[in-house]
Amino acid sequence: MRIHRAAAAILAVTVAAGLAAAAPAAAGTPGGDDVRITVMETSDLHGNGVNWDYFRNAEYDDTAHNDVGLAKVSTLVNQIRADRGRSNTMLVDSGDTIQGTPLDYYYAKVEPITETGETHPMAKAMNAIGYDAVTLGNHEFNYGLPLLAKWIGQMRAPVLGANAVDARTGLPAYLPFVMKTMKVGKHRPVKVGVLGLTNPGIAIWDKANVEGKLRFTDLVESARFWVPVLRMLGADVVMVTAHAGDNGMSSYQGDLPVENASAMVAEEVPGIDAVLFGHAHNDVPERFVTNKQTGKQVLLTEPSKWGSRLSVVDFSLSWSHGRWSVADKSSTTLNTNTVPEDPKITSLLRAQHDKTVAYVNQPVAQSTEELSAATSRYEDTAILDYIQQVQTETVDAALEGTPQAGLPVLSVAAPFSRTAVFPAGEVSIRDIAGLYIYDNTLEAVTMTGAQIKDYLEYSAKYFNQTPVGAPVDPETLTNAGGEPDYNYDVLSGVTYDIDISKPVGSRIVNLSYDGAAVTPDQQFVVAVNNYRRSGGGGFPHVSEAPVVYQEQVEIRQALIDHAAAAGTIDPATFFVDNWRLTREGVPVF
Repeated sequence: MRIHRAAAAILAVTVAAGLAAAAPAAAGTPGGDDVRITVMETSDLHGNGVNWDYFRNAEYDDTAHNDVGLAKVSTLVNQIRADRGRSNTMLVDSGDTIQGTPLDYYYAKVEPITETGETHPMAKAMNAIGYDAVTLGNHEFNYGLPLLAKWIGQMRAPVLGANAVDARTGLPAYLPFVMKTMKVGKHRPVKVGVLGLTNPGIAIWDKANVEGKLRFTDLVESARFWVPVLRMLGADVVMVTAHAGDNGMSSYQGDLPVENASAMVAEEVPGIDAVLFGHAHNDVPERFVTNKQTGKQVLLTEPSKWGSRLSVVDFSLSWSHGRWSVADKSSTTLNTNTVPEDPKITSLLRAQHDKTVAYVNQPVAQSTEELSAATSRYEDTAILDYIQQVQTETVDAALEGTPQAGLPVLSVAAPFSRTAVFPAGEVSIRDIAGLYIYDNTLEAVTMTGAQIKDYLEYSAKYFNQTPVGAPVDPETLTNAGGEPDYNYDVLSGVTYDIDISKPVGSRIVNLSYDGAAVTPDQQFVVAVNNYRRSGGGGFPHVSEAPVVYQEQVEIRQALIDHAAAAGTIDPATFFVDNWRLTREGVPVF
């Protein structure tokens, strides 16, 4: 990262803000010359305020019997504060708070807080629990900068993002850090510096919201700049809260900084005691990495997702030569399914939760039969084709009278959910929202036959290579190399086979349009979501392809509107079995 020449101005503004944002904690329990402070962390809450599955209209449950939500988190936090002493504890969050459930959607789109002035339910709950700092995640930018600004204004905790900078000036667009003063006994208070880092992928994933307004700099270089500032200001403990996984890899291509750089920050930037991270949705109770410059051990932890875990980090500090130093540190994650919900939080969110439940349970159409997404990742299904049909029809209608009006319109969709079902009979908003779980908008680009082939080959790396004659287990066939379901795209409007016996890059065969082989220079319009079109997932060609449709139509809402207008969802009118898995021409299923 090139440090902006106005570094002095950055320090003057943000140091003052960072110090002003944190009030000193009340007097703690005396501990002689040694004290313990505890830092708790949540991350990737994604709108889970209470233990409720809005898509199933029931209390949340999964195969591991996890629970979710801030009401559960609050109970654990209260227990730890009672055990350790409120003055010796802190609570932070590492991002992705205001997108992910219908609760978030309702207060962003149906009754947006930017228009009503109502307090966002996640701000309401987090304020009541008493967070000390919250770091921005990439999904904070999904609903645009005005809604983000409104939410930040409603939060009592400082909201951090040191590497989100103004595109014009290079100055921090959000508070970079906060300094917490903890009074712990007879010696001077312990100063804890918390640096917040968000994800560079925002530049791709929310390009429409941030382009020309914000830049997102490298996590390592940003930490290299700010950590010495925290130490200079007297921080005894320096923590980084980072919305970035720890595997050092990126889901995108190009020259953007590394997406999952948390461990890199710990290894490459001296002066950090712990990195509390998120984004990857993993349960990481405790991990240590060695800083390359100092040889010291840096602690990392991640509390899974949705409030199912709470990371608890303990720092043992010793007083020597007039200063505090970290003598030891450890962490673990606590499962929130071990405690009841805090009635204070459930009561606080009751009205907003009930309003959301009523919204998602509105019926919109009748389905002639049950449609399931359970097998959509390895065979063509009608429920995924419903997405394709709506996207195709929407783009096709919009192209009337344009130079692209005569081109074939193809559509891309991914199997976001393995549990989505349209029941036979009444289909509600929650059924459709359960199928299309992301807040994507619809776009369309032009691509050639050769580019389509490349795109499909890239997508087909999702499957593990399986030789002819070898047994095929659907549970181990997919997600090769850890590829998530949302990065496997299927295409409608053409027919093709995926030969899983072949190596990656040589799997797409019999690619045809209207009964004839697709030629390399053949022109198509491809309907695609904004995440993919902006480069999310690193698919070839699509991010550079000419855009021919971009009207900010929300795909989920388009599905709801289409169902309501038709009144009936009948797969006989839209399902086309156009792709399959094969081995040397023999279908797998």
